[in-house]
Amino acid sequence: MTRLAGVYWGFDQHLSKFTKIVRVRLRKVKLKKLRSIKWLSGILFVMFGWYIAGLAPSTDIAWVSGILLFTIYLFIFEIVSVDETAITIMVLLGLSSLLAPTMGLEHGLVDTQHLFDGFASNAVISIIAIMIIGAGLDKTGMMSKVAGFILNIGGSSEKRIIPIVSGTVGIISSFMQNVGAAALFLPVVSRISARSGLPMSRLLMPMGFTAILGGTVTMVGSSPLILLNDLILTSNVALPGELKMQTWDLFSVTPIGLALVATGIIYFMLVGKYVLPTISHESSTAVAGSTKYLEEVYGVDYLTFEVKVPEDSPLVGQVLHDIESVNKIRIIAIKSVGAGVRSSRGDLSRDIDIGPNSTLGILCSPAHLKDFVDAYGLNIQKGLKVFSEVLSSTQAGIAEIVIPPGSSMIGKSALETWMRKTYGLAMVALHRDGETHFEGENIRDTPFESGDTILAHTTWRTLAHLERDRNFVIVTSEYPREETRPNKVGWASFFFLLALFMVLFTDLRLSVALMTGAIGMVISGVLKIEEAYESVSWGTVFLLASLIPLGLAVETSGTAKWIADQTLLVVGGMPIWVIQAAVAMLATFFTLVMSNVGATVLLVPLAVNIAIGAGASPALFALTVALATSNSFLIPTHQVNALIKGPGGYRVPDFMRAGFFMSILFIIVMLVMMNLIF
Repeated sequence: MTRLAGVYWGFDQHLSKFTKIVRVRLRKVKLKKLRSIKWLSGILFVMFGWYIAGLAPSTDIAWVSGILLFTIYLFIFEIVSVDETAITIMVLLGLSSLLAPTMGLEHGLVDTQHLFDGFASNAVISIIAIMIIGAGLDKTGMMSKVAGFILNIGGSSEKRIIPIVSGTVGIISSFMQNVGAAALFLPVVSRISARSGLPMSRLLMPMGFTAILGGTVTMVGSSPLILLNDLILTSNVALPGELKMQTWDLFSVTPIGLALVATGIIYFMLVGKYVLPTISHESSTAVAGSTKYLEEVYGVDYLTFEVKVPEDSPLVGQVLHDIESVNKIRIIAIKSVGAGVRSSRGDLSRDIDIGPNSTLGILCSPAHLKDFVDAYGLNIQKGLKVFSEVLSSTQAGIAEIVIPPGSSMIGKSALETWMRKTYGLAMVALHRDGETHFEGENIRDTPFESGDTILAHTTWRTLAHLERDRNFVIVTSEYPREETRPNKVGWASFFFLLALFMVLFTDLRLSVALMTGAIGMVISGVLKIEEAYESVSWGTVFLLASLIPLGLAVETSGTAKWIADQTLLVVGGMPIWVIQAAVAMLATFFTLVMSNVGATVLLVPLAVNIAIGAGASPALFALTVALATSNSFLIPTHQVNALIKGPGGYRVPDFMRAGFFMSILFIIVMLVMMNLIF
């Protein structure tokens, strides 16, 4: 038998090595193919750029078209990161002022005096402010409570959580800027991911896309729709009386917007498993690594469970101390009928009795749980519901603690010191002299010795306090040291609502209104100024700010108008719905490479003239442009996509895979709904 085991072990080792070799070679082959594709695509982009330059009516348009194609190429293949790409393009546009004579230009493609205006733009400052406001709300624990509420309703099912989160964000973004709604729910999704075990990459993109779609539900949901009525009034000046357009009411677009939001939610529910990437985030893998470490070193295979105690259970009336050691379990949380949750230091002790219909949070191995449940007729809950907040991996876990020489714990046992009640430590294992002893082996009756290692379930807040206690040496170092400030919830709510009020009911610029809420979070002590700086995703800020000069170059050089004219020459004599679809696709293209406001200002007058020439409704074509500029899913140039890219760990191909079909659905649903309603 030993020889057979040795043969098997040797075969297994050789198979493992062979598998690794095959994987390495396959990876090398894939890398070679990828490099070949990048080079071939680069050659095709250069050839297409050369062809476009030959057609361009001016040198300015030729150069801008070439830079535009170069930007798209870098975005698609991610030769460098997207923020590095954006900064590089901005610098190239600035250098065009120096190289203008060599390039055949009279002046630079962008005035260097305005090259960095993007960093002071309304959109970028608004994003910075919103990130700070979201961090402030999260610091008070409000976002954690929202996440817990969603988990109570949706459980840990991706197909239930996605519509709840996405639907909520979609409705919120219909009355406030979509990037604000997305930033507000970013910490909520983060906590849902940590507690449910679902990767953030499976949740953030549906939330972000629906936030963008929510901007089409009302006429104040996005900047293009807010701007549309002013553009209509401007166009009316040059139109004869019978062709003058009526402005749109607040809820004129609501049926279209709701249909788009529903389409987005259904899309991810049906095909999310195919188009969404599964990317493990560092914050979630840290907890998994700790659990694996404890199992490998100490043999601890404990998991957290939630059980319900029926009225007729033999467990009713017993105290925790009487049942834990016998059944080899630890009760780490309890909620009795009419009482709150007991789980932390000072409110959970061994003399608590179990009442009917109580809910217990149990830490044990799966095998011992089955025996315990069968013995007392208990009901195992699916996932954590009552304890989704207090027992989440972001709030509590198993810590490794050593008793040092000179500790007052030496010679005393866990029972004697009331360790769970006094220190907030629910001991689950004791490691001494190279052996680990578990619950059911009288570990809580054993007096501690110098050098003993304790494995105990505790809250991370309690563990942070114990790091200053000389009776313990905390070995566990990688755990969330999150300092929440629930006492500041009033101030956080006040400044958030103040900012929201100014956004909705005043004419104050968006960036000023939001920055009022952000600085209020700092002045009131909700956030420290260092925490405010840390809450900002500076990669996102540089990405958006650096792309603004490119949009300026596309617009001021005449490149945008030239592309629009060329497109409309092709579809000018076709049926009205085809022309309307072409206008929608043109608006979709421009919103990917320039601001949606810039695309709207540029295309609305063109769309009005096209509609009049084709005998269609000019107001309807103008609305088509304003709605289609929200069709920005293919690359992370939209503010919302840029916001979620980092936390979700997304790459440009991830957006292209999910965004391609979403973009097609957007145009189809928008055109069908517009023609049905209007």
